[in-house]
Amino acid sequence: MDFKALCDQMAAMTCVVSVEDLGEGRYGKFRIVAGNKAYIDSIENPGPGMKMLSDKFVPNTEYTEYLTRDLNFEDYCYRSAVLKKCLHSYAHPDRMPVWFNMTFLPLDCDEGNLKYCTYTMEINFEPDSENMSDISGEMASAVLQTTIKLRGTEDFKKTMGEIISDVRALCDAEVCCILLMDEYERSCELLGESFAEGSKLLSLEHYLDEGFYDIADSWKDTIAGSNCLIIKNDSDMEVVKERNPVWYRSLTGAGAKSIVLFPLKSGDQLLGYIWAINFNADNAVKIKETLELSTFILGSELGNYLLLDRLKILSSKDMLTGVMNRNEMNNFVDSLSKGESGADTTIGVVFADLNGLKNVNDSEGHAAGDALLKDAAKALREVFDESSIFRAGGDEFSIIISGLSEEEMERDIELIREISKKYNKLVFAIGGCIAEKGTGVRTALRLADERMYADKKKYYEQYPERKRTNSKDHWNMT
Repeated sequence: MDFKALCDQMAAMTCVVSVEDLGEGRYGKFRIVAGNKAYIDSIENPGPGMKMLSDKFVPNTEYTEYLTRDLNFEDYCYRSAVLKKCLHSYAHPDRMPVWFNMTFLPLDCDEGNLKYCTYTMEINFEPDSENMSDISGEMASAVLQTTIKLRGTEDFKKTMGEIISDVRALCDAEVCCILLMDEYERSCELLGESFAEGSKLLSLEHYLDEGFYDIADSWKDTIAGSNCLIIKNDSDMEVVKERNPVWYRSLTGAGAKSIVLFPLKSGDQLLGYIWAINFNADNAVKIKETLELSTFILGSELGNYLLLDRLKILSSKDMLTGVMNRNEMNNFVDSLSKGESGADTTIGVVFADLNGLKNVNDSEGHAAGDALLKDAAKALREVFDESSIFRAGGDEFSIIISGLSEEEMERDIELIREISKKYNKLVFAIGGCIAEKGTGVRTALRLADERMYADKKKYYEQYPERKRTNSKDHWNMT
């Protein structure tokens, strides 16, 4: 067959791909046999932001001469050329700032173990909604169900749990999860996961140590510029072994034989990944096409949720120390005093004020003073949950806990003093009080404050040279 003449009959960018069929689902090399002028121009004169590995087209050359190896492209070429399937995909690979509208058609001209298909593509510099929605009724139903669940939810995390279960069912996978990534904190968080009945795989929580972010951060290089990673078998897994040996050992050691991995993005910002382990490889095309659109929607909704969550954090947390701020403390105290929470339980109040902060600021500068405040918050977090610690003022912290007994409070105060010794120049003046009910919290605050000042007075009597020269503003308890 005259492949060049065949391509020249096509107006859109078209080439013929040969696939080396090794039998039993295995394949060898993929070559671009011929292409029309539009396709050759896409290699030799690529558009803005579209850089090829080589800008010279040579007929019958392996496609990896022009592009980084892409398992998704290989899978579609194999299914079309060898299995004689007509396939369509609309995708946005990370390596290029464009969307590809791609069609793969089988050719009836096999030559021994060489099979052929045409590959036709259209390039969009912006996503085309018609192409994105050009999917089967079954896939459209799955995507629509995801959209409706997200739009109507009042409990985002619960709904995401349901969607994760839906994705696991779609993939017929052993486990599916969503992992969130914070590039500033270099930390990972498991949003949710779903297991098949009888699965012996461990929860991702088992692996989320301080070093896991580095593993997750390496996935973009493993995807290697494509829009997802779909590992169907041992042959595909060898690609993971080559590109990311550390993750390969982790995957195979955990019992993973196949994996679907999709980035979740809001615009160009990576929020995390959705992945499924040990899925039904026979449904790889359906899974890919459905998740390409579903993750586009999920990324947008997740971005909105995380933005609102971040704004909530900004309004409720002290940005220097990371504990709750004065506004949150006032709201909590108001709620307790009105009997809206903690009405039938004791309320423990502890005031912890830094001794000598002004001297540190004066002698070493405010950066040293800020570092001391951060150390103070770290020490308190070793004793109390972060949600119960409030920065009440400049160098004053309060801890308000429901259900605390007198004995527990005294134990915690002594523990604070002991832990403080680990930090340079960190000394607290501490006072505590127990209210029998939440409505008595303001009285407990006043008494704890008085006891804290008695403790501070005792400290400065012992170390008069460390006494601050300015008067301290008292927090108004009324």
